[in-house]
Amino acid sequence: MKTKPSGIRIVTMGCSKNLVDSETLLRQFRANELRVFHNEDKGKADTIFINTCGFIHDARQESVDMILHYAGLKTKGLIKRLYVIGCLSERYRDELIAEIPEIDGVYGVSEFRSITENLGLNYKNELLGERVLTTPGHYAYLKISEGCSRSCSFCAIPKIRGPHLSKQPADVIREAEFLAAAGVKEIILVAQDLSYYGYDLNKEYQLAGLLEELVKMKGAEWIRLHYAFPANFPMDILPLMRDSGIICRYLDIPLQHISDRMLKLMRRGLNRKKTMELIEKIRKEVPGIALRTTMLVGHPGETDKDFVELIDFVEEAAFERLGVFTYSHEEDTHAFQNMENSIPSHVMEARAAELMALQEGISGRINSSRVGQVYRVIVDRQEGKYYVGRTEYDSPEIDNEVLIKIGAKIKTGEFYPVKITGSDPFDLYGEILHQ
Repeated sequence: MKTKPSGIRIVTMGCSKNLVDSETLLRQFRANELRVFHNEDKGKADTIFINTCGFIHDARQESVDMILHYAGLKTKGLIKRLYVIGCLSERYRDELIAEIPEIDGVYGVSEFRSITENLGLNYKNELLGERVLTTPGHYAYLKISEGCSRSCSFCAIPKIRGPHLSKQPADVIREAEFLAAAGVKEIILVAQDLSYYGYDLNKEYQLAGLLEELVKMKGAEWIRLHYAFPANFPMDILPLMRDSGIICRYLDIPLQHISDRMLKLMRRGLNRKKTMELIEKIRKEVPGIALRTTMLVGHPGETDKDFVELIDFVEEAAFERLGVFTYSHEEDTHAFQNMENSIPSHVMEARAAELMALQEGISGRINSSRVGQVYRVIVDRQEGKYYVGRTEYDSPEIDNEVLIKIGAKIKTGEFYPVKITGSDPFDLYGEILHQ
């Protein structure tokens, strides 16, 4: 490249782990004295990076549509350069180059140095752990590992991002301290598999030890855990969640199914009995904890009997938060070999709708029980006639929110005591208590 970009925009698709990658790249670009923008930030950029998702079909299609949108802008002369990075390009590098000639370069995951140097910029090692935050200033995601070493039948992540690779604890602490110094009050630990953290370093699970160090840090007031795999779950984190006062009593633990037959087909590494024991143990050790989980319907071979068992389980377990995905047939996965037992798409969609309707009722009952109680709420933003906040039982963008009528003099990014005055299935309504 003969000339440096006048400005760079990164468009992030997919999950929070991708967002962390985008923020890391933005920091490198800014350190090279470039104007940087993220998603729809106002400002002119002649160079575009699309950080893609390649996890399931719908996510891939959204990424391709975004690439084609910017390819069209390049054809019209509205941008000069277009680059594709991330999971989709890791998985389909050759196809992207062949089929979309407007693309100037394709990079896989974590190729930050190559990206920077190929732009004629200096890659700065001293920026380890530093990012340009694109989230509201009071919360941020902190990725503590890359990849995954599980062998779930439906998941292509190990093929895309490789085996589990833990960040060194000192590097995680350094990044957390950077976030806290920047004013971040809620740090959300993310990984494909939090449970596995540290095992690749010295054959011991080290999430509890990492949390013990993080809770000593000054600045951050909440630490939230996302994506803890249920098999080999680190039980030693539970006392910390219960007693620290900083680690949120909230856990995202994707279970995917409950039928022994389906758990075996999905290669999840545990059965119904162990799953039930795990849920009971977590709720006993951390009273009042909010459990978020995801369920996968329509995996090849799932029978009506399996689905009924799943429905009965969700009703019994009454998860505070639950998401549902329909199976996506992914190349290079174990389940891809089982196409003869595929479930028709209309059956998958009907099962997903039934499960979410059940969860709506469960969530409605749980939320109505909150009315009259007082919670510590962090205020994320102002929207219409409400301030919008969350309790420790809710993660940004995916969970319930607390809607507070405009009137009280409050600031976004601050904590307030809020009395819950009303509810619906997926939101709470409240009023600030005078302090």
